Amino acid sequence: MINEVYDVIVVGAGHAGCEAAAAAANLGSKTLLVTMNMQTIGQMSCNPAMGGIAKGQIVREIDAMGGYSGIVADKSAIQFKMLNLSKGPAMWSPRTQNDRMMFAEEWRLALENTPNLDFFQDMVKQLIIENNKVAGVVTSLGIVIKAKSVVLTNGTFLNGLIHVGDKQLGGGRMGEPRAFGITEQLVSLGFEAGRMKTGTPPRVDGRSLDYSKMEEQKGDENPQKFSYLDTPKLTKQLSCHIVYTNETVHDILREGFDRSPMFNGTIQSLGPRYCPSIEDKINRFAERNRHQLFVEPEGWKTVEIYVNGFSSSLPEDVQIKAMKYIPGFENVKVFRPGYAIEYDYFPPTQLNHTLETKLVENLYFAGQINGTTGYEEAAGQGLIAGINAHNKVHDKGEFILNRDEAYIGVLIDDLITKGTEEPYRMFTSRAEYRLLLRQDNADIRLTEKAYNLGLAKEERLRKVEEKIAKSDELETFLRETSLKPGIINPILETIESSPVDQAYRAAQILTRPNMTLERLETIEAIKDVASTYENEVREQAEINIKYKGYIEKEKENVAKLNRLETIRIPEDFDYSKITSLSAEAKQKMAKVKPKTIAQAGRISGVSPADINVLLIYLGR
Repeated sequence: MINEVYDVIVVGAGHAGCEAAAAAANLGSKTLLVTMNMQTIGQMSCNPAMGGIAKGQIVREIDAMGGYSGIVADKSAIQFKMLNLSKGPAMWSPRTQNDRMMFAEEWRLALENTPNLDFFQDMVKQLIIENNKVAGVVTSLGIVIKAKSVVLTNGTFLNGLIHVGDKQLGGGRMGEPRAFGITEQLVSLGFEAGRMKTGTPPRVDGRSLDYSKMEEQKGDENPQKFSYLDTPKLTKQLSCHIVYTNETVHDILREGFDRSPMFNGTIQSLGPRYCPSIEDKINRFAERNRHQLFVEPEGWKTVEIYVNGFSSSLPEDVQIKAMKYIPGFENVKVFRPGYAIEYDYFPPTQLNHTLETKLVENLYFAGQINGTTGYEEAAGQGLIAGINAHNKVHDKGEFILNRDEAYIGVLIDDLITKGTEEPYRMFTSRAEYRLLLRQDNADIRLTEKAYNLGLAKEERLRKVEEKIAKSDELETFLRETSLKPGIINPILETIESSPVDQAYRAAQILTRPNMTLERLETIEAIKDVASTYENEVREQAEINIKYKGYIEKEKENVAKLNRLETIRIPEDFDYSKITSLSAEAKQKMAKVKPKTIAQAGRISGVSPADINVLLIYLGR
């Protein structure tokens, strides 16, 4: 295999690397996944959970595209929750708590059962570059492996440095060596590199905790799942717990601030704004006398517990001392302390929307190497990089998801056009078309695209087409069924809604605030028909009826802005010649090299006036 020329080599077997390797191999590319440790394929480096706000939508999108993350998450789930149900459907976000060991095992088994995929355990220390085109990799053993394309998904391993108080250890994760050589080579080729920081909390012995002092958090009564395929549904679930820090905990933690690498200048790189360490929270939000912690089980059988919200790089003795004053943690035994890790990343403005680098042809970056944080963000990028690496070496077209098509499209467009100086995390607020990008319709949005690529099988496409047909059928029934006041008013009274004095269509009643299809089903005529449909179909029909006006308005906005996506900017366009452009716009656009007017408009620092000047210059 070492003498073989691979279509795609994927470096790193985290969430980005696994999805990239699976996508390329399933599309038919001869693929090699190179990892420093075969035992940590698909490892959950931080919290044992998948999904969450906006992240759950990404997992559903990956699944609709034929990726594995949703399937693996379902098979290893120990709890399921649909977050934000009190808000509109654009905000509903699925999340699973997972068995950490099962998750990694399921990923490895899925990859081992993927045709066209080989594995090799070693560290890649150098890329083979010929005429500004990648041609393979060189490992730490000096082994040369040739390839037509390479996807780098190095995570936190590039020159990784672990901090625990005033101690520093070289490593990509605790107990695992760092990778070196690639950053230095890429910088010598003209790439810009930077440093970022992330952290992880302590893991503790669940047998040493008193759960009676904590607030139990059970999973959903009727748990759903991520995958649109027939993955197993949860029949039993493990509870998480909530507990709070207090002033005593904060005071003890403050005692160690002078030994904290965050505050004594040892760490200068930026960490994730929306997932700060406990010492950062105490410092930034000094007025708060407590912070919420989630006590999360690591699996069905293990006693190991993840203390979500207590991420820290303080000395281990300070961490342990402070934790003993958290309710229920009085006798806590610590398996391993929290730590911070600094690592190299490459500002993503150096990439095209396919995630191919602008400087070296057929070289792709995905995951934390691009400045993102989170399993889901990494996996989404890996999927797109794997697809495009395959397409490029087989002379097929680029595959790009637009901002109105997927959260993955929003993520990549934000990275390419705006860049990031701190770990990028996805939120629903980052998507301007979030009513179109719901978790429930990811299959409708993306399955046909996946089928046309060759990632989704015909069975999956037929399943989506059946869902669309049945939801349309149910929607038509609700729009045509007339209900008399005597039947409607008792239901309206339960939600304190104004009574009616004439017959109304069921769909009209459904659009009222607090009215649901479930409430309408107390009417026998509605129940007889609606109950024959699956929950997914009923949910789809209800959303389409309740939010029809908003959805249509959003589609109109998409159509207007998409006109700017069709106005292309030549690759060799010289912005310096346009004297009317602001200096910042010239600099930013020359660096990012947007392909369309719409992309140029999303670059930070480019004003509407700059876009107008550009349109005039292009004859528009």
